[in-house]
This record gives sequence, structure tokens and C-alpha cells, in this order.
Amino acid sequence: MQLPSRLPAILLQRCPRCRQGLVFRATITMNDTCPTCGLKFEREPGYFMGALYISYALAIVILGLLMFGWHVLFPDMDLGWAVLLAGLVYVPLMPLVFRYARVIWLHFDHWAWPENPAA
Repeated sequence: MQLPSRLPAILLQRCPRCRQGLVFRATITMNDTCPTCGLKFEREPGYFMGALYISYALAIVILGLLMFGWHVLFPDMDLGWAVLLAGLVYVPLMPLVFRYARVIWLHFDHWAWPENPAA
């Protein structure tokens, strides 16, 4: 069986090894291991610190696009109000950013440092 490509697996939040099993079992609750192939998602304590950088980058992009959108739609809007409005729109997106940051980190880590098959 051929594995789906990495991008659809990331978009569907699937395991980086088999690209079939779900990474999350609830909104912000991860599975400890892949339900399909058994890959342990958190390799060591503090493993998801790398996902914080991805989360930060995603937040910057989203907030930047929101700020640009407010500027285009309302060019005379006060900067303080634009920041507040962008922040309010971003808050409901935080669980989604959290999930994708972790999934992207899992896929990057599995690509950059594949597991040792002899271990």
C-alpha cells in the first residue's frame, strides 16, 4: 500500500509514519501513540517545544493577514482597534493553530530524524 503524500497527511492531521492514524482524539487531546501503527508521538519530555516555534510563526502570519485585511477594508481605523480586533478574531483559532503546530512539528521531526528501526 502506498502512503499518501505528506501535505494531505498534515492537513488531515495524520501520523507522520503511516499517514493513516489520527494524531488527536479530541479538540486538544493527543493520542499517546498512533492508533494505526503504534508510533509514540511524544519521544521525550519537552518534545513539543519545537511546536511552539511553529505556533508562533502561524500566529504571526494569521495576525499579519488580519491586520492587513483591516487596513484594506478600513484604512482610517486606529491601529489600537485593529490590533484588538485581530486579537479577538484570532482567539477562536487558537486550538486549530495548536493542533497544526504539533502536527507540523511531528512531520518535520519524523522527516529530519527518522526513528531507528534497530531500536
